[in-house]
Parts: sequence; C-alpha cells; structure tokens
Amino acid sequence: MSTIDQLIASGVRGLQPYQPGKPAETLERELGITNIIKLASNENPHGASPLVAAAITDTLSGLARYPDGSGYSLKETLSKRLGVSAEQITLGNGSNDVLDLVVRAFVDPGQQVVIAEYAFAVYALATQSVNGELIVVPARDFGHDLEAMATAVTDFTRVVFVANPNNPTGTYRDCASIEHFLEALPSSVIVVIDEAYFEYVKELDYPDSIRLLSHFSNLIVVRTFSKAYGLAGLRVGYAIASEQITEVLNRVRHPFNVNSLALAAAEAALDDQDFVVRSVTENLKGLKQLASGFGELGLGWIPSVANCICVRVGPNATQIFESMLRQGVIVRPVANYGLTDYLRVSVGLEEENDRVIETLKNALADSTGS
Repeated sequence: MSTIDQLIASGVRGLQPYQPGKPAETLERELGITNIIKLASNENPHGASPLVAAAITDTLSGLARYPDGSGYSLKETLSKRLGVSAEQITLGNGSNDVLDLVVRAFVDPGQQVVIAEYAFAVYALATQSVNGELIVVPARDFGHDLEAMATAVTDFTRVVFVANPNNPTGTYRDCASIEHFLEALPSSVIVVIDEAYFEYVKELDYPDSIRLLSHFSNLIVVRTFSKAYGLAGLRVGYAIASEQITEVLNRVRHPFNVNSLALAAAEAALDDQDFVVRSVTENLKGLKQLASGFGELGLGWIPSVANCICVRVGPNATQIFESMLRQGVIVRPVANYGLTDYLRVSVGLEEENDRVIETLKNALADSTGS
C-alpha cells in the first residue's frame, strides 16, 4: 500500500466514482463520428426557457463578484410558489449536493442509511463516504418496497432515502403508500423524498409531498432544476424541510455553493411554466413512442412516469450498448444498479426517439448475428 493509500479516509477508500452518461464529445473523439445523440443522462431535450438566456446575459457583468451566499431572491421566489417560508429552503449545487448535505449533517460512522434496490447511486456513495452502514432493501416491481423498508429501520437508522419517481427505473409510489410509510417511522429517522422528476408525473395518486411537511417534522423533500427546467449544466437543486432541519443543513453547506448565473437562471426558469408544461407534454408523448417501439421489437420495459425508460434487451446488454454507440446513439447501461439485462433510455425529441428504435433494432440484429 502506498503512502497516499494509507492517508485515504476509511469511508473514501472503497468508493468508486459516480459514472455519468458518456458525453457526445467523448464519443466523437474516440470513434471519429458525428451526428451523435445523447439520451443517457435524463436531460431535457428541449433545452431551457428563453428567459434563462436573458437572465444569464443580465448577470454577466457581475461575474467578478461572489454570488449571494444565501440565495435570497431565488428562495423568496420558491417560497411563494411552494407555499413555504424561505427559511425552510436549502439551495444546492444540484440536488446531489443537497443529498450529500443530508448525510453529512445527520449520519455518524456506523449509523445506518436505508435505501431501496435500484435506487439512485448517490445515496450509497454519500453514505459510504462518511462510513455509514448502508441497508439495501430488495425492490418490489422495480421500485421501493416501502413496507419492507420501514421494517428494515432500526435504532441505528438515521436516514431513509425514497426516490419518487425512482431513477433509473421511473417507478413511483402513490400518496397513500408514502403517508403510511411516514407514519410507520419514528420521528428520530430523517426521511428524504427525492423528487428530481416530480414535474413529469401526471398520475392523480402521486403525493403532494410539500403538504406532508406540516405533518412530519422529520421529512425532507429534495427537488432540482436539472430535469424539467433544463438547467442540468448550471447545477441548481434545493431541499424543503422544517426550519430546524434547514438550519442544520446550512451548517454543513459550503458558502456560495450555487453560482450567480445558476441563481439567476433558476429564478427566470420558474417564471416560464409554459415551457415546463410543454416539456412535460412532449415527454409523455416520447414515453409512449419509445414503449411502442420497444413493443414492436418484441422487447419488455419497465413502465415509467419519469423522463427515461428502461428497456430489457437481454444478457447481451453491454454488446448492444456498444453497437448503439458505434451508430452514434448514447444510452445508459444500468448493470451497476443490478439491472444487467436493461438499458436506460432518456426521452428525446420525436426524431431522436425514432433513431433510438432504429439503432436498437440494428444492434439487436448485430448481437444475434442475423
């Protein structure tokens, strides 16, 4: 073991970095191909609202100054829209930042964090980095088995993460299930409802988690501007919780963790709900388009309410993924989640979805040698 290896903090020693979706620029550099589409990272294919570009332009003259460390204006805008006080909002450099803040604020070494099988990889990374004990509960129908997760909670449990909808599977749990789950847990356990994709859900039984905050003092709701608002490149996320929890999160939040351009862009994005509605409407069409295409190819898929869908391509998933890469289409392998037979496809524009289906058809033919 080298000297550096000996110096690594024990929680970090066994960590493997989070693997993002392959950038189009990397594929172009590696294979020398153009006309690439990337549907690997659940980004908004429609970009961002035109109001965002205008807000960024207006902010450029102040780049030599530090941003407002409190994010006052954005929090005020969010508080009015959500019906909560600004003192209940914590801003983060993307929702990943906020998820990490929760673990750093509430989990000591050896204490437990409960997550579901197939849940977002960052929950495990954040837990392991602080030497927490990760409890992974087997999934039910590719989503959270909330009853089993409640049973898994012990006196040593400090945080439970629930992604609703879940990434990468796109599954969700309804309002009654979430409320029963919260009622079953002791108030000493922090419950994080990660709603990075909530804007896309149109099912009538989807919970209003903001309303639940007044009933459960241990609840944290986490959201992001990266998906429906199209600001993934600027990294803005936020948590809504009790003022007491929010004060604790701000103790570990880095100063100026959200930059000036991101603050201005997020506030402008909130003012263009028509853009969000259009994005969500087109996403629903895209989900149906992809599912229909998978069906025509004789493939199964996991029903999704998010902006991605997992398609079952079989044991040659890695080979099919690589074949699609060579055709200029980037999707996401999910073997690291235990979904070895699946690929995750982000919903794209109509023509991009058509190209995914055609490319997948070619890759399946290549994998069988036909």
